[in-house]
Amino acid sequence: GTAGACLPQASPDMKLKRFLVRYYPPGIIMEYESNGEMKQKTIDLLSLTVETDVEVLLNQILKQEPLLTESKRPYVRKLLYKLIEKQDVQDTQPFYLFKILRAHILPLTNCAFNKNGDRFITGSYDRTCKIWNTTTGEELLTLEGHKNVVYAIAFNNPFGDKIITGSFDKTCKVWDAKTGELLHTLKGHATEIVCLSFNPQGDVIATGSMDNTAKLWSTKTGEELCTLLGHTAEIVSLSFNQKGDKLITGSFDHTTKLWDVASGRCLHTFQGHRGEISSCQFDFEGARCITGSIDRSCKVWDVRTGMCLNTLRGHNDEILDVSFNSTGSRLVTASADGTARVYNAATGACVSILVGHEGEISKVQFSPEGSRLITASSDKTCRLWAADSGECLQILEGHMDEIFSCAFNYEGDTIITGSKDNTCRIWKA
Repeated sequence: GTAGACLPQASPDMKLKRFLVRYYPPGIIMEYESNGEMKQKTIDLLSLTVETDVEVLLNQILKQEPLLTESKRPYVRKLLYKLIEKQDVQDTQPFYLFKILRAHILPLTNCAFNKNGDRFITGSYDRTCKIWNTTTGEELLTLEGHKNVVYAIAFNNPFGDKIITGSFDKTCKVWDAKTGELLHTLKGHATEIVCLSFNPQGDVIATGSMDNTAKLWSTKTGEELCTLLGHTAEIVSLSFNQKGDKLITGSFDHTTKLWDVASGRCLHTFQGHRGEISSCQFDFEGARCITGSIDRSCKVWDVRTGMCLNTLRGHNDEILDVSFNSTGSRLVTASADGTARVYNAATGACVSILVGHEGEISKVQFSPEGSRLITASSDKTCRLWAADSGECLQILEGHMDEIFSCAFNYEGDTIITGSKDNTCRIWKA
């Protein structure tokens, strides 16, 4: 159903200006004017599927939303059908190799897409980050200035106009994605930066380091907002919630900590794993988060209470990556045992097991609509899977060495893979 508190009865000063559609996860964003100010309200439709009874949902939405008058019914109906169409991927075209990019002389460390997938970035041991045009495969810009390996990289999605690069030189740099201009150098960590992220609003940057701390920085000024102290070993994974007011950090000290972004206060320490944390992530609604550990288990946590809701077992080697689908209804674990497992996030039931790789899986990601998954493996292949059945739909072959990175673009029609063979490959459907 719809989420969020209802607005007060639509007063004359509230004018609906336009609708924006969010495909993944499904939602309708209403832009309205209130007392001369532009505001936004989102109707989350996380459980929307092909089976949804549109008329029932339509009635419910119109009843709950003061901004939506009866005259808007046909329009909202059209939006709902458009959203449903996007959740239903029938034409699963096979992916073909579109381009091979010999990105850097020295080894690649990471690659990442911007939101609409027309640009992607690569980081390297050559101390640079390069920006590429996905459509043509041409190199647009080289971001130079770090004095050591560029390890962690990210766009400020959904905006895509800024890039951050975290380096073994202990700094993080903020760049203009259009011009390549260096905007800020974030100094303060004592050792290498190994993970980083923008919050979804784009105004705060988080960095995680081998110095056992995470730091929060202002995107605008480049100033340090606070240092998150408490972990007793390196921080290797971090994740903001959708609201951008909370952050989780996963550490080699076997714990994951939940932080309040505004104050830098630690709200909970999620304890219970018996080995280093490899990966952690919030779900879309921010009520749950997951942690994967080298203890071979994945735990689901209640963000509000700090309690462990579920421990997902079944792998017989380290878990190297964990990820939710876009709505948070499912999660996937990838392991050094060469398999990935899909679970129902609410019940902890195992939905499918993805068997076929001949080496460890270091990365896994759901397609935007959630019906498929990709896995990157040391066996030099990336595989595409059906999430429900666990069937392997396609093997993306051609890399000459292990693949450490794979990602879908927002539309789900392009995949990028990064390998130790020092190439990035772009695959298109």
